[in-house]
Order: sequence, then C-alpha cells, then structure tokens
Amino acid sequence: MTVDELRACAEALAAHPEQWRHLVDLTPGRRHYVNLRRDDDVDVWLLCWNATDDTGWHDHGDSSGAVTVVSGVVRETTPRLAAVPAARDFRVGESFTFGPDRIHRMSGTDDQAVSIHAYSPPLDRVGQYSVDDDGVLSRVSVSYTEELRPLGV
Repeated sequence: MTVDELRACAEALAAHPEQWRHLVDLTPGRRHYVNLRRDDDVDVWLLCWNATDDTGWHDHGDSSGAVTVVSGVVRETTPRLAAVPAARDFRVGESFTFGPDRIHRMSGTDDQAVSIHAYSPPLDRVGQYSVDDDGVLSRVSVSYTEELRPLGV
C-alpha cells in the first residue's frame, strides 16, 4: 500500500471508534497496544500512551506507515546529525505518514493519548537504535511483536 492508502486506512478506522474503543487501556505505568488487523497488505495497531511512554529510536524495517491520533497528543521526534532532534506534536484528528527509511521515536505527551498505526507491507522486523558514550549509533533488529522502549533502559 502507498502512504496515502495507509493514511486513508488509519483515518477510516479512526472514524469508527465502535470498532476499537473497547480495546483502549490507559493504565498508568505501561503502554498498551493491540493488533486490530493483519493481512497480506496491511498491519494495523491501536496504541495507548501515557506521558512517560517512549518507544526509543526505531525504524519499521521495510514497511511504510501512517499514524492517526484519536485521543490526546502524540509526539514524533526525528534525529538530526549535530543538532537537537526535531519534535512534532500531533493532536486528535491529525495524521502523518513515513517511508521505510524513517528513523523516529514516538511518545505520549499526556495520559490520555491513543493512536492508530497502519503499516505496509505488514511489520516483520523493526530496528531499535542506541547511541553509546562515544556517539556511535548502533541498530538491533527485533520482532515486530516486541514492545519498543529506549535501549539500555
């Protein structure tokens, strides 16, 4: 699927909360996520965020993606060499897309954030990144089923 098709998929599902609202869990101290759909073309997830949740730096392997915020505010941060990372906040009804080349991290900015994520091709392996004390960037490949957290935490 193209990123425009992924955006349309996430936005269409966001417009029908009766299909996912019963799965929302905003219990403090843990990030909750549920797979809503997985087939040969797309992988769709519901993610619930608390203000302390942070995926750490990661990519989505060979997959492109789209994110639509359905509650609260979700932050996407992208790294920049020799500069402060760029952060963008997305509010209810806002969406963004990315290709498989995007490295970013996602976080909640409040305890009520919920977002819908669509990926194509369906997720398989994702990359998690860390930077050591000497500034060396390293990537670790993990299964898409593992919870993303900052490495070393």
